[in-house]
Amino acid sequence: MKHDVINELNDDIVEVQQQNLIRLSQSAKQLPLKVGKIRSQWSGGYLSPFKGRGMEFDEVRPYQVGDEIRNLDWRVMARTGKPYTKMFREERERSVLLFVDLNVPMFFATQKAFKSVIASYAASLLAWSANFHGDRVGGLIFSEQQHIELRPKRGKKAVIQYIQQLAEHRAWADWSNNTDTIADDSNSTEQALFRLQHVTNPGSLIFMISDFRGLTEQAEQTVAQLAKHNDIVLLFIYDPIESELPPKGMYRVSNQDSSAFTLDTNNAKFRVQFHENFMSRKAHLVKLCQRYGMYFLPLCTQANILATLQTGLGVRRR
Repeated sequence: MKHDVINELNDDIVEVQQQNLIRLSQSAKQLPLKVGKIRSQWSGGYLSPFKGRGMEFDEVRPYQVGDEIRNLDWRVMARTGKPYTKMFREERERSVLLFVDLNVPMFFATQKAFKSVIASYAASLLAWSANFHGDRVGGLIFSEQQHIELRPKRGKKAVIQYIQQLAEHRAWADWSNNTDTIADDSNSTEQALFRLQHVTNPGSLIFMISDFRGLTEQAEQTVAQLAKHNDIVLLFIYDPIESELPPKGMYRVSNQDSSAFTLDTNNAKFRVQFHENFMSRKAHLVKLCQRYGMYFLPLCTQANILATLQTGLGVRRR
Protein backbone atom coordinates (compact mmCIF):
# COMPACT_ATOMS: atom_id res chain seq x y z
CA MET A 1 0.00 0.00 0.00
CA LYS A 2 1.37 3.41 -0.96
CA HIS A 3 1.47 6.09 1.73
CA ASP A 4 1.77 9.81 1.22
CA VAL A 5 4.79 10.70 3.33
CA ILE A 6 3.86 14.38 3.61
CA ASN A 7 0.31 13.79 4.83
CA GLU A 8 1.46 11.19 7.35
CA LEU A 9 3.83 13.66 8.98
CA ASN A 10 1.76 16.62 10.10
CA ASP A 11 1.58 18.38 6.76
CA ASP A 12 4.87 20.26 6.57
CA ILE A 13 3.92 22.69 3.82
CA VAL A 14 6.24 25.71 3.82
CA GLU A 15 8.95 24.51 6.21
CA VAL A 16 10.20 21.27 7.74
CA GLN A 17 10.30 20.04 11.31
CA GLN A 18 13.34 18.06 12.38
CA GLN A 19 11.30 15.45 14.24
CA ASN A 20 9.28 14.72 11.10
CA LEU A 21 12.42 14.13 9.05
CA ILE A 22 13.75 11.83 11.76
CA ARG A 23 10.52 9.84 11.70
CA LEU A 24 11.15 9.04 8.03
CA SER A 25 13.63 6.37 9.14
CA GLN A 26 10.92 3.71 9.14
CA SER A 27 9.72 4.55 5.62
CA ALA A 28 13.33 4.58 4.39
CA LYS A 29 13.63 0.86 5.12
CA GLN A 30 11.46 0.39 2.02
CA LEU A 31 14.05 2.24 -0.10
CA PRO A 32 17.11 0.04 -0.71
CA LEU A 33 20.08 1.79 -2.30
CA LYS A 34 21.80 -1.53 -3.05
CA VAL A 35 19.80 -2.01 -6.21
CA GLY A 36 22.07 -2.10 -9.21
CA LYS A 37 20.05 -0.06 -11.63
CA ILE A 38 18.23 3.22 -11.74
CA ARG A 39 15.19 3.57 -13.88
CA SER A 40 14.82 6.44 -16.31
CA GLN A 41 11.35 7.50 -17.35
CA TRP A 42 12.97 9.04 -20.39
CA SER A 43 14.88 6.06 -21.69
CA GLY A 44 11.96 3.69 -21.31
CA GLY A 45 14.03 1.11 -19.49
CA TYR A 46 16.97 0.59 -17.22
CA LEU A 47 20.27 2.38 -17.50
CA SER A 48 23.65 0.89 -16.72
CA PRO A 49 24.35 -0.23 -13.14
CA PHE A 50 25.84 2.09 -10.55
CA LYS A 51 29.61 2.18 -10.56
CA GLY A 52 29.14 1.08 -6.97
CA ARG A 53 31.54 1.18 -4.08
CA GLY A 54 35.21 1.64 -4.70
CA MET A 55 37.58 -1.31 -4.85
CA GLU A 56 40.52 -1.73 -2.52
CA PHE A 57 43.56 -4.01 -2.89
CA ASP A 58 43.27 -7.31 -1.03
CA GLU A 59 46.04 -9.74 -2.08
CA VAL A 60 47.90 -11.30 -5.01
CA ARG A 61 47.50 -14.84 -6.31
CA PRO A 62 49.05 -16.85 -9.17
CA TYR A 63 47.79 -15.80 -12.59
CA GLN A 64 44.84 -17.76 -13.98
CA VAL A 65 43.67 -17.93 -17.57
CA GLY A 66 41.10 -15.20 -18.11
CA ASP A 67 42.57 -12.71 -15.62
CA GLU A 68 42.74 -9.15 -16.94
CA ILE A 69 46.22 -8.08 -18.02
CA ARG A 70 45.78 -4.70 -16.32
CA ASN A 71 45.50 -6.46 -12.95
CA LEU A 72 48.88 -8.19 -13.20
CA ASP A 73 51.30 -7.28 -10.40
CA TRP A 74 54.46 -6.47 -12.33
CA ARG A 75 56.59 -5.97 -9.22
CA VAL A 76 55.86 -9.46 -7.90
CA MET A 77 56.44 -10.88 -11.39
CA ALA A 78 59.85 -9.19 -11.55
CA ARG A 79 60.78 -10.61 -8.18
CA THR A 80 59.50 -14.18 -8.68
CA GLY A 81 59.65 -14.59 -12.43
CA LYS A 82 56.05 -15.82 -12.41
CA PRO A 83 52.83 -13.97 -13.25
CA TYR A 84 50.64 -12.89 -10.34
CA THR A 85 47.29 -11.15 -10.38
CA LYS A 86 46.18 -8.40 -8.00
CA MET A 87 42.93 -9.24 -6.22
CA PHE A 88 40.57 -6.51 -5.11
CA ARG A 89 37.59 -6.49 -2.81
CA GLU A 90 34.67 -4.14 -2.65
CA GLU A 91 34.99 -1.48 0.01
CA ARG A 92 32.66 -2.24 2.88
CA GLU A 93 31.11 1.20 2.74
CA ARG A 94 30.72 4.06 0.32
CA SER A 95 29.78 7.71 0.65
CA VAL A 96 26.28 8.87 -0.20
CA LEU A 97 26.26 12.63 -0.71
CA LEU A 98 23.06 14.68 -0.69
CA PHE A 99 23.29 18.00 -2.50
CA VAL A 100 20.15 19.98 -1.57
CA ASP A 101 19.14 23.27 -3.19
CA LEU A 102 17.37 25.76 -0.88
CA ASN A 103 17.64 28.77 -3.18
CA VAL A 104 14.65 31.12 -3.34
CA PRO A 105 13.01 29.46 -6.42
CA MET A 106 12.68 26.27 -4.34
CA PHE A 107 10.30 28.09 -1.96
CA PHE A 108 7.35 27.81 -4.29
CA ALA A 109 4.19 25.73 -4.46
CA THR A 110 0.71 25.74 -5.90
CA GLN A 111 -0.25 22.36 -4.47
CA LYS A 112 0.76 20.24 -1.51
CA ALA A 113 4.13 21.67 -0.36
CA PHE A 114 7.08 23.85 -1.32
CA LYS A 115 9.70 22.35 -3.60
CA SER A 116 12.17 22.93 -0.75
CA VAL A 117 10.04 20.78 1.58
CA ILE A 118 9.78 17.96 -0.96
CA ALA A 119 13.55 18.13 -1.52
CA SER A 120 14.18 17.91 2.23
CA TYR A 121 11.92 14.89 2.62
CA ALA A 122 13.55 13.13 -0.33
CA ALA A 123 17.04 13.86 1.03
CA SER A 124 16.09 12.54 4.47
CA LEU A 125 14.66 9.32 3.06
CA LEU A 126 17.84 8.76 1.07
CA ALA A 127 20.04 9.57 4.08
CA TRP A 128 18.25 7.04 6.27
CA SER A 129 18.38 4.41 3.53
CA ALA A 130 22.12 4.93 3.12
CA ASN A 131 22.59 4.52 6.86
CA PHE A 132 20.65 1.26 6.92
CA HIS A 133 23.01 -0.12 4.28
CA GLY A 134 26.15 0.85 6.16
CA ASP A 135 27.09 3.75 3.92
CA ARG A 136 28.56 7.06 5.01
CA VAL A 137 26.23 10.06 4.77
CA GLY A 138 27.21 13.63 4.00
CA GLY A 139 26.69 16.34 1.45
CA LEU A 140 26.01 19.99 0.98
CA ILE A 141 22.95 22.14 1.76
CA PHE A 142 22.92 25.56 0.18
CA SER A 143 21.04 28.77 -0.51
CA GLU A 144 22.01 32.20 -1.78
CA GLN A 145 23.09 33.17 1.73
CA GLN A 146 24.52 30.00 3.29
CA HIS A 147 26.42 26.87 2.30
CA ILE A 148 26.75 24.01 4.78
CA GLU A 149 29.20 21.20 4.04
CA LEU A 150 29.01 17.89 5.86
CA ARG A 151 31.80 15.43 5.28
CA PRO A 152 30.56 11.84 4.93
CA LYS A 153 30.34 9.94 8.20
CA ARG A 154 28.89 6.62 9.17
CA GLY A 155 26.08 5.90 11.61
CA LYS A 156 22.76 7.22 12.83
CA LYS A 157 24.45 10.23 14.40
CA ALA A 158 25.62 11.38 10.96
CA VAL A 159 22.06 11.22 9.60
CA ILE A 160 20.69 13.15 12.59
CA GLN A 161 23.38 15.78 12.10
CA TYR A 162 22.52 16.10 8.42
CA ILE A 163 18.80 16.40 9.16
CA GLN A 164 19.45 18.98 11.87
CA GLN A 165 21.48 21.14 9.49
CA LEU A 166 18.78 20.73 6.85
CA ALA A 167 15.92 21.72 9.17
CA GLU A 168 17.83 24.61 10.76
CA HIS A 169 19.29 26.06 7.56
CA ARG A 170 18.85 29.82 7.47
CA ALA A 171 17.00 29.62 4.15
CA TRP A 172 13.80 28.72 6.03
CA ALA A 173 14.06 31.77 8.28
CA ASP A 174 15.01 33.99 5.35
CA TRP A 175 11.83 32.97 3.57
CA SER A 176 9.65 33.22 6.69
CA ASN A 177 11.00 36.68 7.53
CA ASN A 178 10.77 37.87 3.91
CA THR A 179 14.50 38.51 3.95
CA ASP A 180 15.66 40.23 0.79
CA THR A 181 18.05 37.77 -0.86
CA ILE A 182 19.95 39.66 -3.52
CA ALA A 183 22.47 36.93 -4.31
CA ASP A 184 22.26 35.26 -7.70
CA ASP A 185 20.97 31.69 -7.40
CA SER A 186 23.09 30.61 -10.38
CA ASN A 187 26.23 31.91 -8.69
CA SER A 188 25.13 30.14 -5.51
CA THR A 189 24.80 26.85 -7.38
CA GLU A 190 28.22 27.24 -9.01
CA GLN A 191 29.85 27.87 -5.63
CA ALA A 192 28.00 24.97 -4.03
CA LEU A 193 29.13 22.52 -6.72
CA PHE A 194 32.71 23.75 -6.41
CA ARG A 195 32.60 23.12 -2.67
CA LEU A 196 30.94 19.74 -3.17
CA GLN A 197 34.10 18.59 -4.94
CA HIS A 198 36.02 19.04 -1.69
CA VAL A 199 33.83 16.66 0.31
CA THR A 200 33.51 14.01 -2.41
CA ASN A 201 35.74 10.96 -2.65
CA PRO A 202 35.86 8.89 -5.87
CA GLY A 203 33.24 6.15 -5.96
CA SER A 204 30.59 8.16 -4.15
CA LEU A 205 26.88 8.16 -4.92
CA ILE A 206 25.66 11.75 -5.26
CA PHE A 207 22.03 12.83 -5.26
CA MET A 208 21.60 16.37 -6.58
CA ILE A 209 18.15 17.51 -5.42
CA SER A 210 17.02 20.73 -7.06
CA ASP A 211 14.82 22.43 -9.64
CA PHE A 212 18.12 23.17 -11.46
CA ARG A 213 17.14 26.74 -12.31
CA GLY A 214 20.61 27.85 -11.28
CA LEU A 215 22.44 25.33 -13.46
CA THR A 216 24.76 27.46 -15.59
CA GLU A 217 27.27 26.30 -18.18
CA GLN A 218 30.02 26.63 -15.58
CA ALA A 219 27.98 24.59 -13.11
CA GLU A 220 27.45 21.89 -15.73
CA GLN A 221 31.20 21.63 -16.26
CA THR A 222 31.69 21.00 -12.55
CA VAL A 223 28.95 18.36 -12.60
CA ALA A 224 30.70 16.70 -15.54
CA GLN A 225 33.95 16.54 -13.56
CA LEU A 226 32.16 14.96 -10.61
CA ALA A 227 30.45 12.43 -12.90
CA LYS A 228 33.80 11.06 -14.10
CA HIS A 229 34.46 9.22 -10.84
CA ASN A 230 31.07 9.10 -9.11
CA ASP A 231 27.49 8.00 -9.66
CA ILE A 232 25.22 11.02 -9.89
CA VAL A 233 21.43 11.19 -9.76
CA LEU A 234 19.70 14.41 -10.78
CA LEU A 235 16.50 14.49 -8.72
CA PHE A 236 14.49 17.13 -10.56
CA ILE A 237 11.90 18.79 -8.28
CA TYR A 238 9.05 20.66 -9.96
CA ASP A 239 5.60 22.01 -9.17
CA PRO A 240 2.65 20.96 -11.40
CA ILE A 241 2.09 24.53 -12.59
CA GLU A 242 5.67 24.67 -13.88
CA SER A 243 4.91 21.91 -16.36
CA GLU A 244 1.41 22.96 -17.37
CA LEU A 245 -0.70 26.02 -16.64
CA PRO A 246 -4.06 25.66 -14.86
CA PRO A 247 -7.32 25.80 -16.86
CA LYS A 248 -8.02 28.98 -18.80
CA GLY A 249 -8.85 31.90 -16.55
CA MET A 250 -7.53 34.79 -14.47
CA TYR A 251 -5.55 33.86 -11.35
CA ARG A 252 -4.33 36.06 -8.51
CA VAL A 253 -0.78 35.06 -7.55
CA SER A 254 1.08 36.22 -4.44
CA ASN A 255 4.86 36.47 -4.08
CA GLN A 256 7.05 36.02 -1.03
CA ASP A 257 7.09 39.79 -0.40
CA SER A 258 3.27 39.84 -0.29
CA SER A 259 2.97 41.61 -3.63
CA ALA A 260 0.53 40.08 -6.08
CA PHE A 261 -0.14 39.93 -9.79
CA THR A 262 -2.76 38.50 -12.10
CA LEU A 263 -1.90 35.47 -14.22
CA ASP A 264 -3.90 35.28 -17.44
CA THR A 265 -3.93 31.75 -18.85
CA ASN A 266 -6.50 32.36 -21.59
CA ASN A 267 -3.95 32.95 -24.34
CA ALA A 268 -3.48 29.68 -26.26
CA LYS A 269 -0.09 30.70 -27.69
CA PHE A 270 1.19 31.57 -24.22
CA ARG A 271 -0.01 28.21 -22.87
CA VAL A 272 1.82 26.28 -25.59
CA GLN A 273 5.00 28.31 -25.21
CA PHE A 274 4.92 27.89 -21.43
CA HIS A 275 4.69 24.10 -21.71
CA GLU A 276 7.36 23.96 -24.41
CA ASN A 277 9.76 25.98 -22.26
CA PHE A 278 9.36 23.50 -19.41
CA MET A 279 9.82 20.49 -21.69
CA SER A 280 12.90 22.09 -23.21
CA ARG A 281 14.44 22.62 -19.77
CA LYS A 282 13.62 19.06 -18.81
CA ALA A 283 15.03 17.66 -22.07
CA HIS A 284 18.24 19.60 -21.48
CA LEU A 285 18.70 17.86 -18.13
CA VAL A 286 18.05 14.48 -19.73
CA LYS A 287 20.66 15.12 -22.43
CA LEU A 288 23.11 16.26 -19.77
CA CYS A 289 22.62 12.97 -17.95
CA GLN A 290 23.04 10.95 -21.13
CA ARG A 291 26.21 12.84 -22.04
CA TYR A 292 27.94 12.27 -18.71
CA GLY A 293 26.48 8.91 -17.68
CA MET A 294 24.26 10.28 -14.93
CA TYR A 295 20.73 9.31 -13.94
CA PHE A 296 17.62 11.48 -14.27
CA LEU A 297 14.68 11.18 -11.90
CA PRO A 298 11.83 13.76 -11.99
CA LEU A 299 9.81 14.28 -8.81
CA CYS A 300 6.64 16.35 -8.98
CA THR A 301 5.66 18.01 -5.70
CA GLN A 302 2.22 16.46 -6.08
CA ALA A 303 3.58 12.92 -6.29
CA ASN A 304 4.21 10.37 -3.56
CA ILE A 305 7.84 10.90 -2.60
CA LEU A 306 8.67 7.42 -1.36
CA ALA A 307 6.90 5.67 -4.25
CA THR A 308 8.64 7.90 -6.81
CA LEU A 309 12.05 7.15 -5.31
CA GLN A 310 11.29 3.44 -5.17
CA THR A 311 10.25 3.37 -8.83
CA GLY A 312 13.18 5.53 -9.88
CA LEU A 313 15.66 3.33 -8.05
CA GLY A 314 14.34 0.25 -9.82
CA VAL A 315 12.45 -1.36 -6.94
CA ARG A 316 10.11 -3.93 -8.44
CA ARG A 317 6.60 -4.20 -7.04
CA ARG A 318 5.23 -7.60 -6.09
